[in-house]
Amino acid sequence: MPVSVTFCPLCNSALAFERTLEGKVFDFWVAGNLRNSDLIMWDRQIHTWWQQLTGEAIIGELAGHRLPFIPPQIISWADFKEANPGALVLSRETGFSRPYGSNPYSGYDLVDRPPFLFDGDLDERLLPKERVAAFDIGDVSAAFPFRVLEVEGVVNYPVNGTVVVIFHKLGTVSALDHTLIVDSDDVGATGVFDANIDGERLTFSTNGDRFVDDQTGTFWNILGEAVEGEMAGKSLTPIAHGNHFWFAWGAFNPDTLIYRGS
Repeated sequence: MPVSVTFCPLCNSALAFERTLEGKVFDFWVAGNLRNSDLIMWDRQIHTWWQQLTGEAIIGELAGHRLPFIPPQIISWADFKEANPGALVLSRETGFSRPYGSNPYSGYDLVDRPPFLFDGDLDERLLPKERVAAFDIGDVSAAFPFRVLEVEGVVNYPVNGTVVVIFHKLGTVSALDHTLIVDSDDVGATGVFDANIDGERLTFSTNGDRFVDDQTGTFWNILGEAVEGEMAGKSLTPIAHGNHFWFAWGAFNPDTLIYRGS
């Protein structure tokens, strides 16, 4: 499957898309423009402009079309390697001289610091740079602040008729804190999943640094994979979400619901 993996550091939006639309494969580059501080992509084939945070074509022949999201997660290398020991990994030997592992936006993710190159109205329900696990279910959008998720560990919650479960696990550092990313603060990782599997609705809680369902006592990892117990080998259905800064998600989704805690 041809895919595009994207990251906008100004919004902390790391998103992946299928890049086949109406039977045609598109190649994407950064347009050099921003909207609500979020990067705009353009395709090489017909030069349509696409909004990265929403996947929507905003200017050009395909305006109004949307790229299909591939559910992404920002997780630690340790968690990824444990779950996928034989996986392919993108090499740093790219042919370009780039300081991979360094952050040119040192200190940018301070929660109360104004966003860069944003001239819209800030949604003051949360601080501008609060991280939120944010997603859409149909025409309803929802945002779950990291500071709440870190305390609760697991949230079981209905959104637009779908019961979702959100996992949070520490061990993943910010890419926008210190100059050397490895020295940055631990902000944690999230996973968002449909809580129904094989016709059964599960509820989840934490057990140490692991997630466990209340129905079978099976242990699950941050990727929604059952790793020990009755359901071992099964996987929850992921829901495409982003770990965005609040100001950006709120700008594109002004009616979004905000989870305040149980």
